[in-house]
Amino acid sequence: MLDVERQYYEENLSSLLENYRGRFVVIKDHTVVGPFNTIEEALEEGARLYGLQSFLARQVGEAPRVISNPALSLGLLHADPPHPVRGSGDESARTDRPARA
Repeated sequence: MLDVERQYYEENLSSLLENYRGRFVVIKDHTVVGPFNTIEEALEEGARLYGLQSFLARQVGEAPRVISNPALSLGLLHADPPHPVRGSGDESARTDRPARA
């Protein structure tokens, strides 16, 4: 999804930077709409033009730094585990251990 738009952005980054640096644009296929001052304006116009079709809305700038967390990607960590996580809450409220004297 959005492969065409991402590729277009990358291939035309120098031109986009020259014309829209720091501003927001909407890209659908090989069409650029904008610039916009905020992401909200870009999303609103993208939704008005393209409805429920996918489109790329982003701020024009240098390539973003990619951050990867392999433990999340590989499913080793879960953001919403099915059981309580030890040390994740108020340990003083536990009732399964004897009270200290």
